[in-house]
Amino acid sequence: MSNDDDFAAAYREHYWAVSRYVARRLDGRTHDVEEVVAEVFTVAWRRRADLPSTPLPWLYGVARNCLANAVRGHGRRRRLVDRLGNDHTARGRHIEAGPDAETPGAWVHDALARLSPADQEVLRLTAWEELGIEEVAVVLGCGRRAASMRLHRARRRLRAEIDRMGPTITAASKENGHG
Repeated sequence: MSNDDDFAAAYREHYWAVSRYVARRLDGRTHDVEEVVAEVFTVAWRRRADLPSTPLPWLYGVARNCLANAVRGHGRRRRLVDRLGNDHTARGRHIEAGPDAETPGAWVHDALARLSPADQEVLRLTAWEELGIEEVAVVLGCGRRAASMRLHRARRRLRAEIDRMGPTITAASKENGHG
């Protein structure tokens, strides 16, 4: 197969997996998902000679870099909008969520959000993307042992956050009739 055929096969086989990967990390900014995914596959096209035989972890690594660029760009745009005075909250349009707005299991996302971005990423790669440690190593650009250690430490820190949140979680579960 040629490099073009390899790229076409990777695109057909992994487009939706890469889209889901990006969407989960952009957390509600759906208009940016297509743009980032397009950038991922643009990079993959340019580097199609470098596509490995198992391209998904490599594509996740490219997506990770594209996401970092998108997040930096979003931050720059947000700061510019704030300086220009067009921020929605400055106009008094801030909307508070109601008491029933919390979704079941939101405490897991709260605990995850308290971790470093690196810890969040390694946990998401294994839980959301269902990657094995070898594939996680490819995405993170490190060796298998380093990836394994990062995962172990991230799990330990997540457990500590969950334990720290414990009384709050238990009380919320009882209020919602789950405990």
